[in-house]
Amino acid sequence: MSGSDFLLELRSEEIPARMQAGARAELEKLFRREMDAAGVEAGEITVWSTPRRLALIARGLPEATEAVSEELKGPPVGAPDQALDGFCRKAGVEKGDLEVREVKGRETYFAVKNIPGRETSNLLSEAIPAIIRDFSWPKSMRWGAASISTESLRWVRPLSGIVALLGDDVVECEVHGVTSGSVTLGHRFHHSGDITIGNADDYAMKLRAGHVIVDHEERQDLIRSGAAKVANEAGLKLVEDEGLVIENAGLTEWPVPLLGRFEEDFLEVPPETIQLTARVNQKYFVCEDAQGELANAFICTANIEAEDGGARVVDGNRKVLAARLSDARFFWDVDRKKTLAEHARGLERITFHEKLGTVADKRMRLANMAREFSEEGVVPNADADRAEYAALVCKADLVTEMVGEFPELQGLMGGYYAKAEGLSDVEANAIRDHYKPVGQSDEVPSAPESVAVSLADKLDNLAAFFGIEEKPTGSKDPFALRRAAIGVSRLILENGLRFSLFKTVRELPILSPATDSFAIFERIYGEGFKDRLSRGQTVEVDNQNLTTVASEVVQFIVDRLKVQQREAGVRHDLIDAVFALGGEDDLVRLLARVKALQSFMDTEDGANLLAGYKRAANILKKEDWHGAEGEIAKTGEEDPLALVDDPDMKAVIDAKMSERHAKELSYTPEPAEKALMDALDTSEPAASRAIAAEDFGAAMAALAGLRGPIDRFFEEVTVNADEENKRAHRLDLLARFRAAVHKVADFSRIEG
Repeated sequence: MSGSDFLLELRSEEIPARMQAGARAELEKLFRREMDAAGVEAGEITVWSTPRRLALIARGLPEATEAVSEELKGPPVGAPDQALDGFCRKAGVEKGDLEVREVKGRETYFAVKNIPGRETSNLLSEAIPAIIRDFSWPKSMRWGAASISTESLRWVRPLSGIVALLGDDVVECEVHGVTSGSVTLGHRFHHSGDITIGNADDYAMKLRAGHVIVDHEERQDLIRSGAAKVANEAGLKLVEDEGLVIENAGLTEWPVPLLGRFEEDFLEVPPETIQLTARVNQKYFVCEDAQGELANAFICTANIEAEDGGARVVDGNRKVLAARLSDARFFWDVDRKKTLAEHARGLERITFHEKLGTVADKRMRLANMAREFSEEGVVPNADADRAEYAALVCKADLVTEMVGEFPELQGLMGGYYAKAEGLSDVEANAIRDHYKPVGQSDEVPSAPESVAVSLADKLDNLAAFFGIEEKPTGSKDPFALRRAAIGVSRLILENGLRFSLFKTVRELPILSPATDSFAIFERIYGEGFKDRLSRGQTVEVDNQNLTTVASEVVQFIVDRLKVQQREAGVRHDLIDAVFALGGEDDLVRLLARVKALQSFMDTEDGANLLAGYKRAANILKKEDWHGAEGEIAKTGEEDPLALVDDPDMKAVIDAKMSERHAKELSYTPEPAEKALMDALDTSEPAASRAIAAEDFGAAMAALAGLRGPIDRFFEEVTVNADEENKRAHRLDLLARFRAAVHKVADFSRIEG
C-alpha cells in the first residue's frame, strides 16, 4: 500500500509572534497523539507558521489502517456476575461473544475483538476537530454568536479557514462552522483572491507565488541576511539580535528589511537606552559605525515590497521611533537634575520585603558590608571609601524615570548617572556592575570595588531570605537565590578571593541586631524582637539559630558550586570526595583540591591507590576497627589533632604518633609491613606539609608513594594473624593508611 502526504493548514487572524514556536510544537504533539491512538505511524512531520497560519505536512501516511485482532483476558469462569458484566462493558462485547480458554489449569473468559481497517481519510476527519478543540494556547478567545456558550471553540484568534488534503483529495471535516477544503489565502496586501492547493508538495510553492513564505526558518534567514546587507550598504554594521530576528519573522509573511535614520541629537542618550527603545517598543535593529559606536540608524522589517522602495514605510517608522526616543531623552534629562544621593532618598518608599524593610535599609547594609570587605581583606586592594559610597547609591536608579520605563536598565543607568554627576570611574563601574554576574555566561566584575559591592548585594540577599526561611523549593525560586549563589561562587573563584565564607556570612549586618531600622527575623533574635528593641531592652542573640542560618547559606552556595562543576565536566564523585571532608569554606582552596584530585585519579598511581584504599577500608569495616585515633575518640578523650589548627603542628603530631606506634610494637614486623610503616612515616607529614602550603599536586604525589607499599602489604602480609598483637597492629596500620589518604579526600566516595 503506497503512502500519501497529508497537509493541514489552520488559518486565523494574527497569531502573536511569541506564541508561534509553542503552537508549532503543540500542533505536532496533538497530531502524533491522534495518529498513535489510531495505530498510524506518522513518519516525517514538518510544521510551519506565519502570523496568519499554522501548517503541518506529514509524509507517507498509509491509505488505510490494517485490520487487527485484539484479545483481552477476563475473569475466571465462575466469577461474580458483576465482575463479568464490568469486563464486557470495558471490552465492548456481549457475554455470548466471550471465549473460554484454560489458563494454568483454570478456565478463563477472553474477549476477542476484530477491528476492521479504516481509511486514513476517515481517521483524519475525526482527528482534525479533536486537534483544534484540544489545542492549548497561552491566551485564547471565543468569537461570534456562538461565544455566548462556554462550550464554543476557543482559539488564539478567530479561526477562518482549514485546508486538509490527503494526497490530492480533501479530507472533509467541520469545526465551529469552518469547513475544510483546498482553498487558502495569500498575502494580505500583495495577493487578492483564493489560492487552490493541489497537494502537500505544491503548498509552499503556491503560497510563495501569493507573496507568503510559509517556512518560518526561511523568513528568519531572509531577515538576518537582508538586515546585514542594508546595514553594510550604508557603511554600517548590524548589531545582531537573534531574538529580534525570530520575532520579526513571526510578524511578517514577506519580510523586507529597510534602513532608516534618526536625528543625531538622540545619540546623546546612553546607547543601551536607544537600543532598548528601538527593540522593545518598535522591534527595530540598530547599527554601529566603523568605530563600533552606535549609529543614528535603525532597520525595520516591512511586510510588503513597496513601490517606492520603502521610503514611506521608513519615514513612518522614523517618526514613531523619534517620538519614543524623545521620551527617552526627556527621562535622561529629568533624571540628571538630581544626584544619585538625592535619588536614593526615594528608596525609603520601596519595600524590599515586608519582613526585611525597605531598599533604603538594604543600601545601608550594603555600604557597611562593602567597607568591611575592603578593610578586612575579603576583597584585596579595594578602596573602602569608594566601595562604600558606590554601595550606598547603587540602588538609587530604581526610582529614576528611565528605569521606571525600562527596568532592564537598572544598574546600567546608575553607572551612567554616576559619570554624568562627576563620580569616579571606579564608583560608576561598581554601581553599573553590582548586579553582575546575572547568569552563567554573564561577565564577572574584576575591579576590586565592583567585586566588593556585587558580593555584598548577593550575600545580603541570601542571608536575608534564608533568615526568614524563604528558600527555593523545587523549581520555584521567586527571589533568584540560586542565581545569587552562583554569582557569589563565580565572584570568589574568578577573582581568587581567599576568606572564610562561613565567618563572613555569620557576621553580615542582616544577621546583626545593629540593623535596628526594621524587624529582624525573630528566628534569630527570639519572639517579640522588634518590641523589645523599640523599648531599649537588651536583645540576646540565639547563637545556635544564627549559626544554623549561616550554615544553610554556605551549604546552599557550595551545593550550587558542585552543580556548576559537574556541568563543567568535573566528576561528581571527586567533588563529593573533597567536599565530604568538611570544615573547609575557602572555595578557592576547595576547588584547587578537587582539580588536583581529578588529575591524580586519571593516573595509574591514583587508580591503584584507590583500589588499595577500598581493600583496606573493607577490611576495617568488616572488623569494625577505627584505629588508635578512633579508639581515643570512642573513649571520650580528646583527639589531639582536633585541637590543633596549625597544619605544620599537625604534621609534627602525625610523626610523633607514628613513633608511638613503632615503640609499642612487641614483635619484629615482616618486611612488607615495615615498608608500609616507613612509607607512612614519610608520606603522612609530606602530605600534611603540602596541604598546608596548598600544593595539592604535591600532596597527591606524597600519597602516590603509598601505592607500592600498600600493594606489597596485601600480597605478603596476613592481616588477621592468629596473634592478637600482630592483628591489632596491622589493622592499626591500615587505619593509619586510611587516615593518611583522608587528609586529601574521602576516598570512600570515589567510584571505581
